[in-house]
Parts: sequence; structure tokens; C-alpha cells
Amino acid sequence: MKTTVLLLMFILTILQAKEYELGEGYQLGKSPIYLGGYLSLDYTKYTKDNLKKESLNDMAFLSYGSYNKFSYMAEMEFKNYYVRTYTNGKKSTTKDTKLYAERLYADYNTNEHFMLRFGKYNSSVGYWNLTPINVLRDTTSSPVSTSVIFPKYTTGVDLKYHFFTQSEVAVNITLQDNNSLDEEYNNFYVNKHFGLGLQYSYENLSLKLNGGYFHKKNQALTYVDNYYAYLSFLYDNDTLKLMGGLGHRDDNKIDAVKIATYLQATYEISSHHYPVVRLEHYDAQINIENNISKDSSAIVGYTYRPIYPVAFKVEYQFHSNKTLDKFITSFSVMF
Repeated sequence: MKTTVLLLMFILTILQAKEYELGEGYQLGKSPIYLGGYLSLDYTKYTKDNLKKESLNDMAFLSYGSYNKFSYMAEMEFKNYYVRTYTNGKKSTTKDTKLYAERLYADYNTNEHFMLRFGKYNSSVGYWNLTPINVLRDTTSSPVSTSVIFPKYTTGVDLKYHFFTQSEVAVNITLQDNNSLDEEYNNFYVNKHFGLGLQYSYENLSLKLNGGYFHKKNQALTYVDNYYAYLSFLYDNDTLKLMGGLGHRDDNKIDAVKIATYLQATYEISSHHYPVVRLEHYDAQINIENNISKDSSAIVGYTYRPIYPVAFKVEYQFHSNKTLDKFITSFSVMF
């Protein structure tokens, strides 16, 4: 309760500030420091099981800014702050009031070509992983391939170099040889991550190829070598956005994830209305969800944005494994 009151006071303080625009954050005086945040209310109903879930998650505080060649991002988030589950008519509630460090990094840009990033940041793999905030995504759910192939977050150094001609080519190197910052906020427990990425962009199309190695802690609390490869693309002409990813991961010489792929299309009917369709498939030697290791699905969704930092979303998921069929809706806002 105390945390909720503090959060509401924080939001109200920002909203009452002069010259404040929703989603832009609140500038501290004339300093280069901005404060903001976001939250999401989600509802999920599985159609084959008598299971419903209501949750308040993605509740986070942001601080960011830039000065000369330096910039920074600090993001502290409550993970599954409040979850209420209904199973066969029985209600249960869980709370996680710990504040996690989701992102905490600084950038140094020597010029338009070179960038150095250090701290905890979103791994520069694919395109979806670079948009972790619900309100900015086109669907509430994320493709399976973005959570089972590579670590979502890296604690270390990221080096990126851009080559500009008629097109753009970017090379990035990911280096982690230490324990993760707040390792509980990641999809894998890792203490090493080394990756290489190559990106090519021309007009509305961008292609990316990533590969790497990470050291993952397993259930026996020992670390296992993992190797991954991920191919992705993004096409965006302001009206139609197409994106997709295809990945593979080896876990201790086993094809932990033989293949995980998705293709998503978002069409802008108007500045407020966005229908979405996503196709997915994965085949693994590990259980991904509900003890299922292989599945194909089609997701049909719709996003309404009265203004850009506010999103109302609905989606229905059709799965080859019918126990995974579900309806999801959410309300999210960035302030």
C-alpha cells in the first residue's frame, strides 16, 4: 500500500508540472535530467482451462538525460507487483514489492559513427528486444523467440560502429564477463555474454544478424555453455510495419531450441487505430510453456492509441496446442 501511494504521488507531481507533455518525462529545472515512468494493467483468460489472471505489472520509474557526448538511462521496475488469479472459481493473490534494476547504463558517443555503452542494457539482438516497454509495442504479448534464444539483458559493455554511404551498416560487439546486475530481472541467469551483431539498413528496410555465446545457470546451479544465432528484419513505411525473427540455441551440445520464429504485421488505419497479426512457431527440446516444447500459433490483435503514450490493446491467440489459446487485453501509459 505504501509503495502504491508513493507511486501515485510521483505520477501526480509530474502531471501537475508546468510545460509537461505526457510521455516526455518531467525535466528537473534547466538540467539535462528527466524523470518519468510507465505502468500496465493486464488481463489474461485461457479459453481451454478455467483460468483467468489480472495483473498490475510493468510499473516502473525512469530517469534519463544527455549532456554533450554522454547520456544515461536508469529504469527501476516492479515485476508482477500485483497478480490475482482465478482457477476453477478459486481466487489467489500474489505480490512482489521488490524494486528491480531493469536498465542502468551510460552512453558515450564520440561522433555519429561510434558509441560505447556500459552498464545493464537491453541486449542488441533483433528489433523487438529493443522495445521492452508495453505501451510502445504493438501487442501486449511478445514473440516466444525473443525470450528463449538469447539473454534479454546484458551487464557489461556494448560497442557499436556505423558506416554511412547510400545505406547504413552497423557493427556491434557485446561483452560481459561478470555477474549480472540484478540477475533476477532477466530471462536467463548469466555471468558471461559475448555477442556480435551486423545490421544493414536502406530506406524503409533494415536487416540484422546476431550470434553469440553466454554462460547460463541451470537448475543444478552450475553454468552451462549456450550458443545462439538470430536473424531478424524490420520494414516500416509509416503505414505498414513488418517485422520478424528466426533463432536457434544450443545448450550444452543439445538443440535446446531447434527453431523459434515469428512474423508480425501492423497496419495503421489512422493515427489512433492499429490492427496486428502475428504468426509464430517453435520447436525445442525444452519445455517453453505449460510443459509444451513445440507449438504453432496465430495472434490477431488491435491497438487503440488516443494519444501515443497511451495504449488500449486486445489480442486473441490461436495455438496448435489448444491449452495455450488465450485472450489478452491491457491498458498501458507512459508519463
